[in-house]
Amino acid sequence: MQTSAAARIEPTPVEDDDKILNINIYLADGSHFRREAIAGLRLLDLLRMYGFPVKAECGGACVCGTCHIRIPERWQNVLPPPTDEELAKLDDIPTADESSRLACQIETTDEMDGFEFVIQPDSLVPQTYWVAG
Repeated sequence: MQTSAAARIEPTPVEDDDKILNINIYLADGSHFRREAIAGLRLLDLLRMYGFPVKAECGGACVCGTCHIRIPERWQNVLPPPTDEELAKLDDIPTADESSRLACQIETTDEMDGFEFVIQPDSLVPQTYWVAG
């Protein structure tokens, strides 16, 4: 009996030194979702992994601005500053402010346990009904 290649793929175990991070995701209506992540995961990938309908029309290349999020002030010092490319794209978003970032440009780190951000309504695919996570 032959076994397909897909059946032989083993899941990658989480290493003992991989810290599980709790990330708090909010929608503009106040809905709150707590999801787990590990360091090195882009926030956009986290959102997609858990089924959030984020537009991200460029696929995370920092050219569309449709993964707009807001970071509460208490968390802004944990993140590296935005690049010139990200700042230029944020300038194109009429509703962007000092707390605005692009989810495709932020990678999780061990310091982000408990991290919070708000997905902006203009970055969500309009849907009548959806369930995240």
